[in-house]
Amino acid sequence: MKYVPIPIAMLAVGKPLPVDVWSESGQLLLKKGQPIVSEQHKEKLHSFNAGTTPGDALAWQRAYERMVHALLREGVDLQVIANASMPSEIRAADYVVGQEAKGGWLDLQSVLRGILYQGGLAINPASRLEGIKHKALALLKEDADDSLFCLYQALGDDALGYCATHALLCMVICELTAQKLAWGVADREPLHGAALTMNIAMAREQDSMARQSSPLTDWQRSLIHDHPARGAEVLAGFGWDDTDLIDAVRWHHLPEEPTAMPRNLARRKLLSLADNFVAQTVARKTRAAQSAVKAVKTMVLGAEGDSVGLSSALAQAVGFYPPGSYVLLANGETAVSVQRGQRANTPWVISVLDKDSMPVTAYVCRDSSQAAHAIQSPVTFDKLRVAIQADKVRRARERIPK
Repeated sequence: MKYVPIPIAMLAVGKPLPVDVWSESGQLLLKKGQPIVSEQHKEKLHSFNAGTTPGDALAWQRAYERMVHALLREGVDLQVIANASMPSEIRAADYVVGQEAKGGWLDLQSVLRGILYQGGLAINPASRLEGIKHKALALLKEDADDSLFCLYQALGDDALGYCATHALLCMVICELTAQKLAWGVADREPLHGAALTMNIAMAREQDSMARQSSPLTDWQRSLIHDHPARGAEVLAGFGWDDTDLIDAVRWHHLPEEPTAMPRNLARRKLLSLADNFVAQTVARKTRAAQSAVKAVKTMVLGAEGDSVGLSSALAQAVGFYPPGSYVLLANGETAVSVQRGQRANTPWVISVLDKDSMPVTAYVCRDSSQAAHAIQSPVTFDKLRVAIQADKVRRARERIPK
């Protein structure tokens, strides 16, 4: 039997363990229900390379992710969540095979957040990240506009946290842009895992910084500066041998604009562009959000050399008003973009507030290229709080002429 290492550093003294714990050689160290009695006991488990069965390990990981999700929903402080120990209870549902790679974008977001929070202590992370990646690509292939809509809407939900939504959205943007550039699978593949994990060395802190009202501390600035290299070390510890992927994570904050850009450097630059683009469109307590169209224009106008092509392709791939973002129409109504249009600046939209700022209950898709529904200006998430019914949006989109 090959045992999966358990996250010893995240085990609380005095609490019962929900799994049997074994040594690397197969010796039973602790039976299910027995507690760790001291810090010295934890050190002893570490010396034995303590682990548990693959099935128990995955179920325990799912129980942790479920716990984190519940705490976020309850509004528990992120620092408290960051210091939470592994749960002492595993439900029967946590043992369902393949649960982590099923469902929609928010299901993937919940699972990915748990892995990112645990970082190097995550249980069986490599295969689980692979499952998330394959499911994400399947959802994207099935409906790219719905994928963008779900993830952009999730960006505005503080209860979901930020780090995992940011990662999934960066992966989607990288894939759509790479397709626009006609990159082959071999060139796109490293971007998938890199986008999901590039901020793994500061995931919990990333969620905290997204909410804090004070300026960044010197320690936080140092963390931001160091996290690409630290993240590459974490991924190497997962046993990944994809040097292109790990290099993309290590260099996704490029130090300078290169004069010539070979393909592997283009991947890193695209990852960096997606990372910055998503970050700029999210409000902070210390600064307002940029609209997607402003972020796109800043990115394109500020590009030089080979980066011009990358920036332009990204703008074409997601549009000036990506699905899930909000706009003010010339008729005075506030609408949500739901599907990219023929041009980057003419998406299909659904009005959600009338000109008197009253909610619109009947969802009807309108072509913003038509003068009657032309876009006047973008509206950022922090300026608008309205509940959007995703199922109604999908039904309305079905009536858009093909």
